[in-house]
Amino acid sequence: MNGKQPSAEQADKPIIEITDLRKVYRIGGEKVVALGSISLSIRRGEFCCLLGTSGSGKSTLLNMMAGLEKPTRGTVKIRGQVVSAMSEKRLARFRQDYLGFIFQSYNLLPALNALENVALPLTFKGVPRFAREKRARKLLAAVGLSSHEKHKPSQMSGGQQQRVGIARAFAAKPQIIFADEPTGNLDSKTTLEVMELMKTLARRNNQTIVMVTHDNELARHADRIIRIIDGSIQEIIVQNETFGG
Repeated sequence: MNGKQPSAEQADKPIIEITDLRKVYRIGGEKVVALGSISLSIRRGEFCCLLGTSGSGKSTLLNMMAGLEKPTRGTVKIRGQVVSAMSEKRLARFRQDYLGFIFQSYNLLPALNALENVALPLTFKGVPRFAREKRARKLLAAVGLSSHEKHKPSQMSGGQQQRVGIARAFAAKPQIIFADEPTGNLDSKTTLEVMELMKTLARRNNQTIVMVTHDNELARHADRIIRIIDGSIQEIIVQNETFGG
């Protein structure tokens, strides 16, 4: 959709490269170290899980990968570009071109129906109405919500809203999907369905997923688990050798 597919050379490189990343917050007269010194590479097409308890630093790491926070030290590269050094204007365009987001709280616009919510990223990219609605309908069908096109968020269950959120995240075919506790508000059956759905959509287009969770059961869906404790990587667990390098 965005026409910016990776070159053969890019395809062989990690899509995300984190080097010596550190984040320190000042609270009053104290310094709080949210991230120690993290270095990590994530490959194209990988499903990577950042696993840790509340306050471990996992969400801070995700936010810095996505350019939502600036590091105190170190660099974040996506597709070879230093995201951590970009201006807000350039970051906004970069996110629009390459990144998608799935939130625990769904973040759907209440005034828009399901079709309009899914099509929204394509609206920002200037895609004509017919083309964006066609793409949105295809994605709603993929997540099992063809009959809910005209439903607004208030008319849908939590699981249905999250499915719309997933469809929206994939609408512009981003190369990377960042998912922050994407099933935190869902029951166990719906959680399993949502996880399988995310994996299926991402595998179809060789898209990368970086997911934050505190749930060990959810982490088992990932190709690789990065366990974070007190702002540092404690261990890396490879569950799929295809992406374990």
